[in-house]
Amino acid sequence: MLSALVWWQLLGGHLDMRETATLMLGHLLYALLIGAISFLAAALTEGGATAAILALAVTIGSWVLDFAALDRGGVSSLLTGLSLTALLRPFEQGLLSVPTVLGMLVATTGFLALAAIWLPPGPTLGRKLMGSAVIVVAAGILIGGAAQTKTVLDVTLDRRNSFPPADEKLLGQLQERLLVTVHMASSDPRLVDLDRKVLARVKRAMSWVTIRIAEPGQTNPFGTAGDEAYGEIVLTYHGKSATTRSTGAGEIVPILYELAGAGLPAPDGLGSDEPGYPLVADASNAAVWFYGVQPLAFAVVWWLAVANRRIPWHRS
Repeated sequence: MLSALVWWQLLGGHLDMRETATLMLGHLLYALLIGAISFLAAALTEGGATAAILALAVTIGSWVLDFAALDRGGVSSLLTGLSLTALLRPFEQGLLSVPTVLGMLVATTGFLALAAIWLPPGPTLGRKLMGSAVIVVAAGILIGGAAQTKTVLDVTLDRRNSFPPADEKLLGQLQERLLVTVHMASSDPRLVDLDRKVLARVKRAMSWVTIRIAEPGQTNPFGTAGDEAYGEIVLTYHGKSATTRSTGAGEIVPILYELAGAGLPAPDGLGSDEPGYPLVADASNAAVWFYGVQPLAFAVVWWLAVANRRIPWHRS
């Protein structure tokens, strides 16, 4: 992975250090969490093959949960919160989520503590179960406390996950609770777009925001003929309400300002679109490294470290 970043730089590509470091941090925490789960699987099983299957089932199960939640609502959408791969999404989008970081660290420590309890053969089953219960409860309390932090930093260079600074400053001054009621099905692609471009940004900018999905029963993504309210977004703030069917921030945010009795912020010029760093490069020469030199280097290191070592093997 590091060599891919080096090649991209040699080709003239641009890498933002904050965004790249955030992505690497997310995958590092994910690897530590999977490693801790693997330790627990090894402590609970008698053979390496069984432990590997158990640890692999956790990762594959996360992929299944993510796939099941793509076009289904209800229970599937709730179960996707248990997916480990879902923890990577903020980091991949350029968001440094403090609750996610703390939660992954607590979960990793908890799995390692459980492995330490179940690994020794001496303690009785009752003591192991009691110790495990204490760890699970303590980890749940700590993760719940970490979730209350709600500090999420947009580390992207173009601030693609945030409103313009002037809007964020004004939204941060609105201290009353905002209730947003969305009349859409969980499988509606418009809801995903609304959450990513508007709702998630509002929740990061304001202190008190409640989102309620008023999903109609037995509906399709285009609504039903008898459901006239389908697609409506109702904003309630300071005892006043307004309704819109637009999922764009350009209409929803001004409605919120009107409900709060605040004028539109003066543009500061910092929210303009970032042109980025477009590049068309020929990376065919990199194939020699990735498909030739690097695999050969791995094979040589393996041979020196494992196959050619002088430590004799003993059968127990």
